[in-house]
Amino acid sequence: MKRLAAAALLALVPIAGLATDEHFNVSAAYVPPAKAGAPGAIAVAFLSADPDVRINQEPAPRLKLDPAQSVLVDRQPPAVRKAESAGEPKYLDTSLPVAFPVALNPRAPKGEQPVKGVVTYFYCSKAEGWCRKGTSEVSFTVNVP
Repeated sequence: MKRLAAAALLALVPIAGLATDEHFNVSAAYVPPAKAGAPGAIAVAFLSADPDVRINQEPAPRLKLDPAQSVLVDRQPPAVRKAESAGEPKYLDTSLPVAFPVALNPRAPKGEQPVKGVVTYFYCSKAEGWCRKGTSEVSFTVNVP
């Protein structure tokens, strides 16, 4: 998982592809590679409905692409299992999207192609003293050149 520093990416995450649960609105957008041969990314934005509820850095959010789609190839590194850690949890900065690396499938059909996926994340309310696993379905369009 990489964090994209460009604030302009937030404008790329359309409200139309918004998935909503009780605590977060989750949206995703395809970000094409900056140069030929470089990986693209799926930028996932989290908008909190409650400022006291925050997304944990560990375990990191994960994106699972719909197996029926043939447009993108997942390039995420395998999930890392961290040992139990004592101390304060660390939270994501949700003012920036989370980037999940992907590549275009060389056999993908040309033009605008719909893609779906599921984002899994863990979040906590320190004020209320609970943590939960969240999943949100996302959909977005990939323009295959």
